[in-house]
Amino acid sequence: MPKARLVELYARGVGVIDEARIEFGSGFNVLTGETGAGKTLLLGALELCLGGDAAASRYAVTPTTRTVAVFAREDDAEVVLARESSSSGRLRASIDASPSSAEVLRQVAAQVIVIHGQHDSLSLRSRHEILRIIDAAGNVDVSELESLRREVTELTSQRDALGGDGASREREREYLLFQLRELRAAAIEDATELERTLEELRRLSRLADAQEVLLDVIDELDGDRDDAILSQWARANQRLPRDTGLDDLRDALTELLDQARANVHELHARARPDLFDPARIADLESRASTLQTIARKYGGSLEAAITEREDIERRLEELANAQDRLGDLDARLEELVRREHELSATARRERESACEFLTRRVNAQLPRVALASAVLRFEVHGEDGADARLLFTPNPGWPEGPLQALASGGELSRVLLALSLETAHEDVVAVFDEVDAGVGGQVAQQIGECLREVGERQQVIAVTHLASVAAKAAHHFVIEKTVADGITTTRVRRVTGEERVREIARMLAGDVNSEEAGALARRLLESAA
Repeated sequence: MPKARLVELYARGVGVIDEARIEFGSGFNVLTGETGAGKTLLLGALELCLGGDAAASRYAVTPTTRTVAVFAREDDAEVVLARESSSSGRLRASIDASPSSAEVLRQVAAQVIVIHGQHDSLSLRSRHEILRIIDAAGNVDVSELESLRREVTELTSQRDALGGDGASREREREYLLFQLRELRAAAIEDATELERTLEELRRLSRLADAQEVLLDVIDELDGDRDDAILSQWARANQRLPRDTGLDDLRDALTELLDQARANVHELHARARPDLFDPARIADLESRASTLQTIARKYGGSLEAAITEREDIERRLEELANAQDRLGDLDARLEELVRREHELSATARRERESACEFLTRRVNAQLPRVALASAVLRFEVHGEDGADARLLFTPNPGWPEGPLQALASGGELSRVLLALSLETAHEDVVAVFDEVDAGVGGQVAQQIGECLREVGERQQVIAVTHLASVAAKAAHHFVIEKTVADGITTTRVRRVTGEERVREIARMLAGDVNSEEAGALARRLLESAA
């Protein structure tokens, strides 16, 4: 029995589906019904439950929407996936009744079910999934390669933490030594040295400016120049006439002039150009520039620069002490990388062989699904063949390209059926939507037989319009649309016995009461038994 089964699907408030519950059986299950009855809505309800985009119009989400899918896995362990409209209008997701994100829901769903539709294939969206198919077909075991790569990653991280490979370590050591020499040459006294240097420079600059102004003032007052203020005062005072009644004022002015000269002499005495040394100012300016450069390069402050110097000294010591450990890591990594190349080459060869096998086997199945002229080809690239692709050409002479880009909707579904014939995966449920679109007659019977064959190895659920396909199913469900009191609803029921005969007859002739159609329906069911 397949390891994964969709046991039950419940849908409520999805478009015209008021409420529907289906209990699927093992093997091949088929869904039929008249056009517009709601088959697409039912599949939409399933896709929604598996994490589909709620905004997509095909899901017809309503305020009462609720979808639940119950899966049974190995040992009958159940997995319950659900989506339900909330009061805010958004859909809530849950797994086994515990809240979940839609993304996690999709990841879990991908482990138990795959939907093959006319316009999409969830199984072939990624090269990873194509690679899984190739590896399964060729029994390619890359567990040792993956384990080895994890070890390489871990050891590389350890080596990087210790300085990387030999060349990287030497580059780092040389750069650190350059920085350390620069920091030590700066000879930083402490974290406040720059602040003190700038303050002293400002003080001496203010003093130098004051002395310069003082000397200029002394020169203007009583300098060796004709326009000195006191010299002009003396000349003016001498011009005052004597014995004219102004002698007392002249004497007073002379006394004031003498006092002024005495004050200027005092100013001169207090002038101390020797109190500051221009060379000292130049030294301070140079020191401040050096400290500012160091601070800017190493963290924005002298404190940060001092910390950086200590870190560099510590790192250089680590590099020196780690030399033996690094030598061991380098040797081990060299051995692992060599082994990785060997295992990668082996994986590439095995995957190429699996591609040839799959290509041959799947192409042999294509005529059974009305694709006799088509060609499918698996190929891998990369050192280990992990870059997997699935290429397709629908007709001889046509250019080859990616399957989903070149195949029509019906072709895509049938290619996936042919692929399933060779790669049926018992761990997942396979859903086929309109796999028989555009075919009929003998081809339809072949497709029905193919679906039943796949159903022997995994649970299969298919939507079909063809009686010859429906007759091959082990379990038959009919989707019916009814109108009551002006309200359209859809219901789903399982049909067996005469009810199934009538449904097959309807599919054959559109008339459940046709004796001829009924007889043919019985023959189809008997031949499929």
